[in-house]
Amino acid sequence: MAASRGLYQRVRHFSTSLVRPASKLVQPPIQVYGLEGRYATALYSAASKQKKLDLIEKELNRILALLRDPKLSGVVMNPHIKIAVKQKAVNDVLVKEKLSPVTVNFVNVLAENGRLGYTPSVISAFGKIMSAYRGEVLCSVTTAQPLDEASLTELKTALNGFLAKGEILKLEVKTDPSILGGMIVSIGDKYVDMSTKSKVQKLTRIMKEAV
Repeated sequence: MAASRGLYQRVRHFSTSLVRPASKLVQPPIQVYGLEGRYATALYSAASKQKKLDLIEKELNRILALLRDPKLSGVVMNPHIKIAVKQKAVNDVLVKEKLSPVTVNFVNVLAENGRLGYTPSVISAFGKIMSAYRGEVLCSVTTAQPLDEASLTELKTALNGFLAKGEILKLEVKTDPSILGGMIVSIGDKYVDMSTKSKVQKLTRIMKEAV
């Protein structure tokens, strides 16, 4: 419990350290849970107070791209490398990239707390907050085979019917041959499994219960 309080205080200090006098966290449009959610919320608050949300999102995407470099990710993601070594490696990159103080502070807090390995998940959580901030509704559709253009257009039209006024559909289409056919749709907090695999499993379950 004490460790949890200490983490919360460090994250909250991060969100207020760039603004004086210190004020309450700016609440995000959606709640993102877990450790990554706490850091992402603090970052959203700090960026919002500085009116730099779009800039910070752009810089985070740049950091994500940099972490794809095997040399840097090999240091940051390795749990056996000392925090000080990781912090130096990251700071060298931050200086070279000339990122904003909010982003630099964010990465330094992760480094100081030994949480650099969480950077991708924190950035992902921040992305979800920003999508909600823009009124985007995240939707994931999984099909057994890739959809043709006509089917994709029809799907988008159907999904847009679920949105409220002012909301924007942000669609991700994936393929997974293991579902056999049909589709699995996740939109907002709704989840519908219309896959052939699900139907087969349901039929199998009914038949077993009937025996």
